[in-house]
Amino acid sequence: MSDTEEDSTSSDSWPVNEDWLIDIIKEHHRTASNIKITDFSVKPGSHDGVSNLSDILAVSVDYDIENETVDGARLEIIIKLLPHDPFSRYFVTEAQFDLREIKFYTKILPDLLEFQKNNLASGETPLRISVPKCLHTHYVAGSLHTTEHQHEENSPEPPESILVLQDMRPFGYKSAHFIKGLTLDEAESAIRAIAAVHALSLGLKTKHKIDLNEKYPFLFQTARATDSYQQLVEQGLPQLTRFLERQPGHQKELQALTDIRPNTRSLIANLLQPLEPMGLITHTDFWCNNLLFRESIQPESEDNCVILDWQMVTYSRPTNDIALLLISSLPSHIRREYTSKLLDLYYNTMKINCAKFSIDLETDLQYDREKLQRDYKKSQLLALLLCVGSVDVAIGNVEAEQRLLDVLQDFYAEGILTLDAELI
Repeated sequence: MSDTEEDSTSSDSWPVNEDWLIDIIKEHHRTASNIKITDFSVKPGSHDGVSNLSDILAVSVDYDIENETVDGARLEIIIKLLPHDPFSRYFVTEAQFDLREIKFYTKILPDLLEFQKNNLASGETPLRISVPKCLHTHYVAGSLHTTEHQHEENSPEPPESILVLQDMRPFGYKSAHFIKGLTLDEAESAIRAIAAVHALSLGLKTKHKIDLNEKYPFLFQTARATDSYQQLVEQGLPQLTRFLERQPGHQKELQALTDIRPNTRSLIANLLQPLEPMGLITHTDFWCNNLLFRESIQPESEDNCVILDWQMVTYSRPTNDIALLLISSLPSHIRREYTSKLLDLYYNTMKINCAKFSIDLETDLQYDREKLQRDYKKSQLLALLLCVGSVDVAIGNVEAEQRLLDVLQDFYAEGILTLDAELI
């Protein structure tokens, strides 16, 4: 894995060519031996979904390694590039979504693994961080430079950004199905996967007594995240309003959303703020389209779920991840029947995970299941606002529309769709 600012790959090497792939394969195998590529193919790839934050290529390459036992091998990779569309490209680079994901793989992930290596209690089984293997990164920030021909005027130089990950689909993983929603087994697997990241980052902060926002200044800071989410909400709310106006029997929910609208920015800002001592590293875009699942899930296994797309990684409250997953990605009958069970699973998993590093969640951090419930209640409103910002994903499909209506109906009945001071 290369560091972000020191790699010399040039965007002039695109489209993908043999020389570039040979370098990637050498990095992957940590070898200086000669590589012979026998075949490769490049096609668009977006984890079977739509990505607005990256242009994604799926590459399959067959190769031999000279003087080694690797013969007739195949490597399948995902390459994430800046969007080609100028507006999307500006949106991504201005908010540093691309850099943030690269830094997750090159800074945060190695630190979490190093912390685990040095602090895991004797006899404990290590936690598995379920993300794709990172094979290569490259980042050059945009800059201003002066040329003689421009009469000393500043001219912007566009940024370059490349992230190469191992494609997990050949290892028996598949994309989740948003319209159908997650099964209970898939939801449990996702919760176990994110709880490992949560616990390791909480342990790093607690044991080393460090400020994670200071350690990782590239995290999605509250002010910038609020601006981005508010922009999405402002785009989504008119569309949701028009949709609700066509639905009989949902005027109360529509009025509640109308009442909330002038305050969404402050709500988002307040709900993104971590509640200490449980501030930790969150994914913050934790829904089914950013997850892969084993085609055959093994009960309580740690490798049933792989988490993708860390562009919004944040220092926040853990219930923000859990609420977004449950609200956006569960069929209504599973959400209604099993939310309490899934929160129990998350809490008990966090207790077990933290104990591996000699941290007692209840004694050392004074955090119990009741506090988790209160935090989750607050996080539900943030999750709903994030769903509003992506409402176009649901509208147009009968099943997804009904799921959205069910959430709004339940939230109104439970008092989530209010400006109660308890929520902020």
